[in-house]
Amino acid sequence: MVPEVDINEQTLNDDAVDPAARGAGHQPALTGCPWHDVNEMLQAAGLRPTRQRMALGWLLFGKGARHLTAEMLYEEATLAKVPVSLATVYNTLNQLTDAGLLRQVSVDGTKTYFDTNVTAHHHFYLENNHELVDIPDPHLVLNKMPDVPEGYEIARVDMVVRLRKKR
Repeated sequence: MVPEVDINEQTLNDDAVDPAARGAGHQPALTGCPWHDVNEMLQAAGLRPTRQRMALGWLLFGKGARHLTAEMLYEEATLAKVPVSLATVYNTLNQLTDAGLLRQVSVDGTKTYFDTNVTAHHHFYLENNHELVDIPDPHLVLNKMPDVPEGYEIARVDMVVRLRKKR
C-alpha cells in the first residue's frame, strides 16, 4: 500500500515546475526512505511531486533497479490500489524519462521498457520470458562507431542482445 502524504493544492497541478525556479545544481538529499527519496528526485528533476507521480515513483524506485513496461507498472499500481489510468502511467513514464530519471529501452517496434538504472549499460532480452536483464559487463563496447550525418551526434548506444532457450 502507498503511504499517505500531505500534498498541498499547489502540488496537485500536474504541470512541470521550471527547474530554474528550484535553483541550479539542486541535488536530492536521499535518505533511504523511498517516499522521501521519490519526492527529492522529482523536485531535483524540476517535476512537481503530484500524488500520481509520487505513487508511481514509489512503485518504480522503491524496489531497486528494475525494467518495467507501462502495462506492468499499471498492473502494480492497480494491485496497490493507486487510482491512475494507463494514459497517466504512460505520461508519467515519459515525463520521468525526459527528466533523466528513467531510461527508455525499445526491444522491438511494439515493446518498450523503462529502466530505473540510467547509467550507460546494455541489456539481454529473454525472448521466452519477455524480460529485460542488464548485461553485467561494464566494458562491453563497439569497436567502431558509425559515421553520423552532418549536424548530428550520437546521444547514446543501446545494445539489446536477444536470447532464447536452446532447442
